[in-house]
Amino acid sequence: MQRDQLIAMLEPTVERLGYELADLEVATGLLRLYIDKPDPDESVGLEDCETVSRQVSALLDVEDPIPGDYNLEVSSPGLNRRLVKAEHFERFAGNRVRVKLKRLVEGRRHFTKAMLVGMEDSNVLLQEGKDRFAVPLQEIDTARVLPKF
Repeated sequence: MQRDQLIAMLEPTVERLGYELADLEVATGLLRLYIDKPDPDESVGLEDCETVSRQVSALLDVEDPIPGDYNLEVSSPGLNRRLVKAEHFERFAGNRVRVKLKRLVEGRRHFTKAMLVGMEDSNVLLQEGKDRFAVPLQEIDTARVLPKF
């Protein structure tokens, strides 16, 4: 089953429990969900992960979308969370980010410490020094928030 199909199947259950499915990873023998709370001032704890894990596990047992044996892990996105959805780029505007693009855009493929300005149409707005870049969301390979210490 494709990653997008798994997200479409699991996201309603996660949201019904009051969480956001922030990201999902599928690897050989592993399905990892990253959940977040809608309120940015609240953090995800062990009990939250257990609650989601029980519900998602029951759904996966019924639907059986992944052939063979695998482990289910449910976790918080962490300090250097991946930004995947347009909403993530809006919510974390004002943070420093590291972005890798799928190909050259405006002569760049990597942004190592850019300021995330937000979204405009379907473009992610990044700023490095005085330079501002509008990067199409679909051209982003990976984007991560840089932790504040």
